[in-house]
Amino acid sequence: MRNLGPARTIGSYVWALSPIYTLGMGTSITMVIAAVRLRSVPLWLVQPLYLALVVLGFITAGSEDDTTGDMVFIATFVTLVTVGTAHALAIRRKVFSPREAPVADPLMLAEGEARRRRELRVRAAELASRDPAMAAEMRIGRPDLERAYDDGGLVDVNHAPESALTGILGITPEQAARIVRVRADAGGFVSAEEVAMMADLPPALTPRIAEYGVFLR
Repeated sequence: MRNLGPARTIGSYVWALSPIYTLGMGTSITMVIAAVRLRSVPLWLVQPLYLALVVLGFITAGSEDDTTGDMVFIATFVTLVTVGTAHALAIRRKVFSPREAPVADPLMLAEGEARRRRELRVRAAELASRDPAMAAEMRIGRPDLERAYDDGGLVDVNHAPESALTGILGITPEQAARIVRVRADAGGFVSAEEVAMMADLPPALTPRIAEYGVFLR
């Protein structure tokens, strides 16, 4: 278990000894704090018992000496102070131990990053469709150029060099060279389907080109 450190250690003892200096009347609150911090069902289950003893102590506090009520008060007081303090001291380190940061699930992190980049691509592609001049100025789809905007990994099929086409679209150098030759003759493409047809690409590449490609004119 981790070292609590001086300040946390002092605080833990102030908390654990609270049944003594509150004369047992704060024992229930002491255990509520423990139950909340530890998120412990067993600790929540004993709360009614501690609370009942506290209420009983208040009820019998004004009893006359040597009466049944007085004996009940003394028994209640002793139980709340001794049992409450012993219980608190037993769990003190657990209650005040620094909480471990949750270990992130690598799969969830990877999925979250993939979703984030997909959202960036969608937004950038929408901008490219709505305002091609602005998209060109922002260098959307041009990973080969220096730029400040993250488009999520898009590639401008009509202007990006062969190296960008092979790197992002996952096509072979020969296929990239064919795309460059065909676009020079045709003046560019308008869709992933047109690229696949005119450059004679395997149909399996069309979804990836549609996902990552933009077609600025």
